[in-house]
Amino acid sequence: MEVTRIDNVTRVFKIGKVETQALRGVSLSIQSGEFTALVGPSGSGKTTLLQLIGCLDQPTSGQVYINGKDVSRLNRNQRADMRRGTIGFIFQFFALIPTLTAYENVEIPLLLTGQGAAQRRARVGELLKAVDLSDRAHHRPDQLSGGEQQRVAIARALATKPSLILADEPTANLDTPNGKQVMEIMTRLNQETGVTFIFATHDPRVIQYARRVVTLRDGLVLENGMVEKVVQGV
Repeated sequence: MEVTRIDNVTRVFKIGKVETQALRGVSLSIQSGEFTALVGPSGSGKTTLLQLIGCLDQPTSGQVYINGKDVSRLNRNQRADMRRGTIGFIFQFFALIPTLTAYENVEIPLLLTGQGAAQRRARVGELLKAVDLSDRAHHRPDQLSGGEQQRVAIARALATKPSLILADEPTANLDTPNGKQVMEIMTRLNQETGVTFIFATHDPRVIQYARRVVTLRDGLVLENGMVEKVVQGV
């Protein structure tokens, strides 16, 4: 089943009279359960493409479909509703709320969807266990390592059981051992839950985990293909 489809999408940014074409007619289809890397140098368009798929931005032209629905022209509130129910995000800088514990950070999406206390408690406990952080549930971000913070972010992204997880440079601020652990956890959760992962990276060590690689340069898709064998090791 197709989770997202991008049809001839362009994205032009204007600063004064200067125009920058970040995407130049990109078309792409991602199926349910895929573990896909968007790769390319800085300025290639991969983060812009993630933002369009994640309903954080709108294309200048073309269509973006999520679970068969054209989200290209949704208003701000409609895009927020789509994100809340369908898409989870993992950011380069973790984006945890510093005054909240790991438990409370993971719980936030469940509070926004109105789940009851018992449901929230069970789901947060399940997710912290899945990312090997049950013993760190009541620690704030400043009491956690970078790798632990990113694992909290992974748990939070999965909280509402989205069909799609988007990760922008998820290991960029981690050392090699923590980056390896984060990618292994993401790979395992993809296999166990079937949730689709799309992650942007320029790190060849991270690219090795992908089962499909989409290469962008100057706003164009240069290559798009399945990887025959996943190499485990960052």
